[in-house]
Amino acid sequence: MISVVIPTLNAESGLAACLSALVPATVDGLIREVIIVDGGSTDRTLKIADQAGAKVITSRPGRGSQLRAGAQAARFGWLLFLHADTVLEPGWERELGAFVERVEIGQRPEAAAVFRFALDDIGFLPRVVEWGVAVRSTVMRLPYGDQGLAMPRRLYDRLGGFRDMPLMEDVDMIRRLGRSRTIVLRSGAVTSAIRYRRDGYVPRVARNLTCLTLYYLRVPPQVIARIYG
Repeated sequence: MISVVIPTLNAESGLAACLSALVPATVDGLIREVIIVDGGSTDRTLKIADQAGAKVITSRPGRGSQLRAGAQAARFGWLLFLHADTVLEPGWERELGAFVERVEIGQRPEAAAVFRFALDDIGFLPRVVEWGVAVRSTVMRLPYGDQGLAMPRRLYDRLGGFRDMPLMEDVDMIRRLGRSRTIVLRSGAVTSAIRYRRDGYVPRVARNLTCLTLYYLRVPPQVIARIYG
């Protein structure tokens, strides 16, 4: 029922855990295929994907183009887009499966679903970041790609799919979905905190907000990508 699309570029550090979290949904039949869209990895990413039984295709680097290529290769009626450094919490498949079923039988309007954001770090600052993301996701209905994104293929096609953008492709898609068609699930998507630890929590949050502001000011995504790092 669900095709999972994961863009990768030298993602060996987190990919195995990301794929392992999909196993229960694969056993249950909720996930029918996992597509790795690689942008030119030189580490063990492709070996990990092959050993996990994922389908591997290649694309030029850039999340927008990679996600678009993965969706074009997908064969099933629902799409789940994930980042390679995101691990879905146990039980996610039951909640998402129920959401899919309600949409399919017409119990709720057609919509997309994202997961609750969490960081794999301890301490006060990670919890502050999670709180800020929760506010942005639930009040502003503006989740980012590290929260995953599941939607019916027919809705994805009507929206025109992901655009060929090096960055902000997630915000661009969410804006086209609109507030009423974006649902935040209770299940968590635990994302690597390596960038926050490397750059510092305050500088990384400031950089993220700067990139979002520049996007709304119509600065070219190529310029924003250089700032994001």
